[in-house]
Amino acid sequence: MVNIKQEAEAYTSIETKNVVDLESLDISLEMETREFTDKEDKPFTVNVVVIDDVEYRVPTTVLKQIKAILEVKPNLKKVKVTKSGEGLKTTYQVIPL
Repeated sequence: MVNIKQEAEAYTSIETKNVVDLESLDISLEMETREFTDKEDKPFTVNVVVIDDVEYRVPTTVLKQIKAILEVKPNLKKVKVTKSGEGLKTTYQVIPL
């Protein structure tokens, strides 16, 4: 049995990063769906890829852009994702590598 101090010292919070934090994104990675609740306790889902035990959020707009690129370049393997803006004004750009 562990005490509170031991548990607190061993605790690591789960942080979800964004795919823009990656140097490149391998589009063959398995994607999972996570469910969270917002400030009003309303549930919402987020698509994530897990790399080295770190979750990276994959915005829906990124998936739409990858789909469009795949129509022209079906052998695409990796992309770089950049973003501009913040909050509701965030936009993403997917660059094929």
